Amino acid sequence: MPEGVFQSELGQQSRDVSQETLSMAVCPAFSLIIPAYNEQQGILPVLDELQAILQRADCEYEIIVVNDGSTDDTGKLLRSYSGVRLIEHRRNCGYGASLKTGIRNAKYPLIVITDADGTYPNDRIPHLVSLMSDADMVVGARIGANVRYSKLRKIPKWFLVHFAQWLTRSKIPDLNSGLRVFRKNIVERFLTILPNNFSFTTSITVAMLMNNYAVHYEPIDYHARVGKSKIKPIRDTLRFVQLILRTGVYFAPLRIFMPLAMLFFAGFLFTLCQDIFVREDLTERTLILLIAATQVGMFALLADMIDKRTGRL
Repeated sequence: MPEGVFQSELGQQSRDVSQETLSMAVCPAFSLIIPAYNEQQGILPVLDELQAILQRADCEYEIIVVNDGSTDDTGKLLRSYSGVRLIEHRRNCGYGASLKTGIRNAKYPLIVITDADGTYPNDRIPHLVSLMSDADMVVGARIGANVRYSKLRKIPKWFLVHFAQWLTRSKIPDLNSGLRVFRKNIVERFLTILPNNFSFTTSITVAMLMNNYAVHYEPIDYHARVGKSKIKPIRDTLRFVQLILRTGVYFAPLRIFMPLAMLFFAGFLFTLCQDIFVREDLTERTLILLIAATQVGMFALLADMIDKRTGRL
């Protein structure tokens, strides 16, 4: 074989190896989890799009679809669809429960989640996965140029986001995006405290931030969904508040209880001044406020001490 030809073939092989190495570095292997509940209108087009995107990006992946007790033809359609791992719940267990099932059954160390309704730009998945080299979780933040979002949901979301930001002391561009990538071994530590409903994404965001994991937000677009939304604004907003508060108590009790203790103590000082300069007598109200401030403050310190000593996560 002529030397020039041999060198050319070596060069081509080197380029092929380099391209393969680059592809694996840019898009490491991952498990894609899609919860599906009564999504017969949109699930198959979403799966077709995902397969085309991921094959074109030359990613190593698996797609896990969790049929969450659908009562329409979602299950029937998925059973005849090839190229995905189908896991079925006998009854409807909830969005978060479906994600937990998928996470427990995933075979790759990176987990990607997206929705079955076509709202998220799934063509961004390979790029989001590539950003995991410098993060523990990458969130597709719905702050892109083309975002179609219900104005009614923006009002409670604004309060929730600011409460979560105060709790975590972190900027949160999108609290509950359903398109994100995270490390399986990290999220498995939180599974026992994560909810089974739509609050799953809200809770995992707060939990990751409060445990000082690296969270990166990448701007994405957000489209109008196919089919009817499963979210009930009032009920789910109240659940979000409850879950954020519970997560805060679990991970940062001082952040929750100390402001309450300070409020009682401020009330105590106010009524004490009234007792001294106006009533010229010590009233029961003043004593009750002092006891409440002391008890809440001691409870906060004790809870924080237990949290630090156990070092659960």
